[in-house]
Amino acid sequence: QVQLVESGGGLVQAGGSLRLSCAASGRTISRYAMAWFRQAPGKGRLFVAFINWTGGSTYYADSVKGRFTISRDNAENTVHLQMNSLKPEDAGVYCCAADDYTGSRIFTNPKVYDYWGQGTQVTVSS
Repeated sequence: QVQLVESGGGLVQAGGSLRLSCAASGRTISRYAMAWFRQAPGKGRLFVAFINWTGGSTYYADSVKGRFTISRDNAENTVHLQMNSLKPEDAGVYCCAADDYTGSRIFTNPKVYDYWGQGTQVTVSS
């Protein structure tokens, strides 16, 4: 089992930045594909960013391209999401997810992921 705990959320003004972290325990996530999703009130989990198991491949939702950066530190068993130029529409609960996969495909469907954290709240004031 993999346990995921997110941190780094908070309240920020539009245009500001936040750095989210996802700390894994239970197993090493060095051979897991990882992703961030956002859940807004009344909506399902929306894909934000993906990183493959090596960190060599990343993919982003169109709405965050050029503003967000996903990265991983396998030695620290963590994944990060650097969010810059935040907009009010970026607000929501950000969850990280893990999938035991070392192939080349990119997964944006939340149903693919086996493990989830509880999430961290991001609020962006206009």
